Amino acid sequence: MRPTLALMLLPMLPLVQGAAPLQAPIAAQAGQQDAALLQFLDAAYDEQLALSPESQTQLGFKTNYDRLDDYTDAAQVRARDMAERQLKAMKARFKPEQLGESARVSYRLFEHEVERGRESFRFRKHRFPVSTNGSPAGEIPVLLINNHKVDTVADAKAYIGRLRDTERVMREVAATMREQAAAGIIPNKVNFAPARNDARKVITGAPFGSGTDSTVMADFRKKVTALNAPAATKQQLLTDAQAALTGPFKRGYDVLLAALNEIEPKSKGNFGVWSLPDGTAYYDDRLKSSTTTNLTADQIHQIGLQQVSAIRQEMEAIKRQVGFTGTLEQFFDHIRTDPKLKYPNTEAGREQYLTDARAIIAEVMTLAPRYFSVLPKAPLEVRAVEKWREGTASTAFYNSPSADGTRPGIYYVNLVDMNQTQKVQVAGISVHEGAPGHHFQIARQMELTGIPKFRKFGGYGAYMEGWGLYTERLGDEMGVYKDPYSRFGMLSLQVWRAIRLVLDTGIHSKRWTREQAVAYFKNNSSVSDTDIAREVDRYFNWPGQATSYMVGQLKIVELRTRAQRELKDRFDIREFHEAVLSQGALPLDLLEEQVNRYIAAKRR
Repeated sequence: MRPTLALMLLPMLPLVQGAAPLQAPIAAQAGQQDAALLQFLDAAYDEQLALSPESQTQLGFKTNYDRLDDYTDAAQVRARDMAERQLKAMKARFKPEQLGESARVSYRLFEHEVERGRESFRFRKHRFPVSTNGSPAGEIPVLLINNHKVDTVADAKAYIGRLRDTERVMREVAATMREQAAAGIIPNKVNFAPARNDARKVITGAPFGSGTDSTVMADFRKKVTALNAPAATKQQLLTDAQAALTGPFKRGYDVLLAALNEIEPKSKGNFGVWSLPDGTAYYDDRLKSSTTTNLTADQIHQIGLQQVSAIRQEMEAIKRQVGFTGTLEQFFDHIRTDPKLKYPNTEAGREQYLTDARAIIAEVMTLAPRYFSVLPKAPLEVRAVEKWREGTASTAFYNSPSADGTRPGIYYVNLVDMNQTQKVQVAGISVHEGAPGHHFQIARQMELTGIPKFRKFGGYGAYMEGWGLYTERLGDEMGVYKDPYSRFGMLSLQVWRAIRLVLDTGIHSKRWTREQAVAYFKNNSSVSDTDIAREVDRYFNWPGQATSYMVGQLKIVELRTRAQRELKDRFDIREFHEAVLSQGALPLDLLEEQVNRYIAAKRR
């Protein structure tokens, strides 16, 4: 998936808890420098953000509201050059030894991130802009529908401007795809049909053809109808939107579809990135970014095998508890196929899933003060993935709130086929994607004050997904799982992430086939066939990312175990969680430093 330019510099937060007090004159000097660095970093962030109209909108701003991002390689070069120039300016202006504890860490991490980006830059053309993990054909409608507010006539005209700008984006993306294909970087076969089908859904319906409004037209009509404006003005806006959709917007989608049709015959099958030019080095780079560690593919693979084995033993215990007498593999099939463990494959069944998920979130919010000393202020909503992107959307995911607080955190769940959706997993998924998982970490991070903007609006996969996975087990402590089957559902999610360690490294380092990956997944989990296929395709298209979850979780568990061992009766779960969350996303080595500071301060 394509990262927005504004998030290329990821947020790092200071490690200040338990720091030794500074002497007054030094503290005053450091305070002045700290304030200056904060101002510098905010200006640097704003300068990067200015390159990305889409990121500005996602954060709730209306600047460059009629434009979409620049998807060319030249844009990536500009962003890289800007980051290098900012780093050079920071080093010239600030000396780490003259900064306070917080600012020194910020300095160190800003430097680290620019250097990490420098190392990864040579692989920028290895990422597929269109895959089962998403494409502009889906991401542009998501931006317009979920993020582009229409409060004025000018906002509506900006929406239309973005409809027109879509043609440029699609031409830029198609050019990139052709350039990649010429260099031997061709998407796997599994990508083409889903990407093509999702794109076609966007241009189905009025004004592209007969019938009801298309998804985007329906959204625009709803927003314009709600405007406080003369009827004639509203009608003109609708007419202009129809012209933009049937003209440049539709032409853009035709360009993208033509590129897919042209490139698809060149795809020879489904292979890991080892098959790409310089693929081994690319995968090593992805693992380093995803885990924020120096773990090798072989080490991660072995960790995965060990975790799968351990979690299977926990599953065996639950299988015995419920009186199932067959093998664990047979129990997996029972979970997959028993009608009592499914929702009806109807709109009523989908609504029941959402109702159950909302009830779990509400219960967690009631219990949360026993486990957390600070809760996020932003509300959390549960929504079904929109119909037109069900084919490429993941099983469940979290969208962060807007910076201005007008958009809530959103836990999305893909309910495309309720026959493949398991009741036993609802609680665990709701905990991970909603509360106390991603919402408690991401929304909370965005609400932190007195820190640079770039710390608030990005993150590290190993920390963020590690936290989400950690909270699945925490949900068990909180009493969220009401019966053995619900707890088994949580374990099925845990083994899912352990399987990811095995499969990601298997696919990209050990040259596993798609069939091998699917078979290993099915033999070790109760996950539905639909989810298995979707997940395996995701791993093929997003090398390294799947390793972040369990690597991060294991580090948080290790740190909690250390805190409990060293603090004994003085250990307070709320304080531990505050130590983990109060500084926002961190690389795992700096998270360890943060928790060690908390332990040392508590022991004084």
